[in-house]
Amino acid sequence: MSASAVRRRVVAHGHVQGVFFRDTVRRRALELGVAGWVHNRPDGAVEAVFEGGPGAVEEMVSLCRAGPPQATVSDLECIEEQVQGLSGFEVR
Repeated sequence: MSASAVRRRVVAHGHVQGVFFRDTVRRRALELGVAGWVHNRPDGAVEAVFEGGPGAVEEMVSLCRAGPPQATVSDLECIEEQVQGLSGFEVR
């Protein structure tokens, strides 16, 4: 992880489970070289953490704000966090 890396935690609310949200996020993160994870929360939201270059991480945040075509994102929480040096990307 470079010194210019950033970390964002996002929580997407709305119709976001059962619509390939996690897989869409995973595939794009791997394409962009973004590290982190994504998972379905019990409250119906999808939560993800992204670490990487600022542009790539912001692209991931934008993807979550829109969601895949089948999703309807009603709200997206985005929190800046301290980089922890994650590697790889997983669906939890």
